[in-house]
Formats: sequence, C-alpha cells, structure tokens
Amino acid sequence: MEGGDEGMMIDILDSKDLQQQSKALDKLTDHVEDRQLDSTRVQEAMASIYAAKEADLNAMRMREKELAAVQINAADIDVIANELEVDKKVAERTLREHKGDAVAAIRHLLH
Repeated sequence: MEGGDEGMMIDILDSKDLQQQSKALDKLTDHVEDRQLDSTRVQEAMASIYAAKEADLNAMRMREKELAAVQINAADIDVIANELEVDKKVAERTLREHKGDAVAAIRHLLH
C-alpha cells in the first residue's frame, strides 16, 4: 500500500468507529430518557402511597375519637382486668370497642 491508501484506510476505520460510538451514544441517551420516565412513575407511586397513608391515619384518628366517646363503667374495667388478668388499658379498650358491653368484651377476650 502506498502512503495515501493507508491514510484513506484510517479515515474509513475512524468513520466506522465514529458511527459505532454514535449508535452507542444514542442508546445511552434513550436509556436516560427511560430512567426519567421511571422516575416520574416512582414519584407518582410515592405520592399515592403517601395519600393512602394519610387516609389511614385520618381513619385511625376518627376511630379513636369514636372510641373515646363511648361511655364505659369504671367498675367493669376493674372486674375485667382482675378476673381475666389483663392490663386495665386492654380492658378499657376492649370495653370501648364493644360499646361498653362488658359481656361482649369478656367473650372477645376469652376467644
């Protein structure tokens, strides 16, 4: 080969190498765009999870308000706590959950 042919060969090889690099770069940028879309989906999912958690917390707060409004007899708490050997807080909570019905609360604790 003459010196001119060799220079042409290098130019052709460089051109092919540049084309391969260009294709690789295109694939890389496509991948980044996909990641951005995934990031958006992740943010939407996180917002949905947060909203669900907030709804659960609000429901729990409402339930606690309802239970706090239930009238219970302090003597029932003592009887349940002493006879079933449970903590007074457990006895009170169970009574509230059963709308102050001591028999229903005891049945629940026995099962």
